[in-house]
Amino acid sequence: MDSPDTGSKDQIEFDLLDVKPIGSDTVAFKLEDGATINIRVNIGRAGIATNYLNSDGSKHYNVQASMAITVISPERKYKISKTQVKVPSTHENTSKPYG
Repeated sequence: MDSPDTGSKDQIEFDLLDVKPIGSDTVAFKLEDGATINIRVNIGRAGIATNYLNSDGSKHYNVQASMAITVISPERKYKISKTQVKVPSTHENTSKPYG
């Protein structure tokens, strides 16, 4: 049976790094037709290699990132089906003013 170290010369080991955004994690762009594009970036994991350097001698990082893109039309309208609208029943609690 292979030991966990099998092939360790061919593997790069990383120390996990904490990730904190500088400023906002979302960037907004205005398009020529008036639409807005919002791009949100999320860093899922970031690490620095402990047993490997880049060919120029600099540190080697591994980053897993994802992004979510939202486009808002210039009309600022959208549609949903009527089945998605929740109509409160007459027996549900409703908000009451302070008094």
